[in-house]
Amino acid sequence: MKKSIITSILILVGATALAQKDDMTSTFDANFAHVVYFWFNEPDDEKGRERFETSLKKFLDNSKFAKTNFVGTPPKAVRDVVDDSFTYNLIVTFESAEAEEGYQEEAGHLAFIEECKDLWKKIIVYDALGVAK
Repeated sequence: MKKSIITSILILVGATALAQKDDMTSTFDANFAHVVYFWFNEPDDEKGRERFETSLKKFLDNSKFAKTNFVGTPPKAVRDVVDDSFTYNLIVTFESAEAEEGYQEEAGHLAFIEECKDLWKKIIVYDALGVAK
């Protein structure tokens, strides 16, 4: 019984991933990725999380530079190499490094930082240029 449930879940996850792959590859911009990890002072503060999500969504929905974005929270890690200590993860893609620079100076980005900076104790940012295919 347990084995058939696990098999069913794996089939469902695989089918979902394949369906999403076609949609993502048509919108995901592989030229430049901006990845941000946030660690909150109080990760269980629901009001703080709601404020963060609302402010971030407002900013990303109105960004002139961001091509695609993903906002996530960590699942419980099941492998030692997975870090699940962060509160939120943000991945934003851009058509170029110059576009990402414009994003950094957007009024909405600066407003988001001002509205939410008291929530986090640590941020780590990883920027990456896409590898030519």
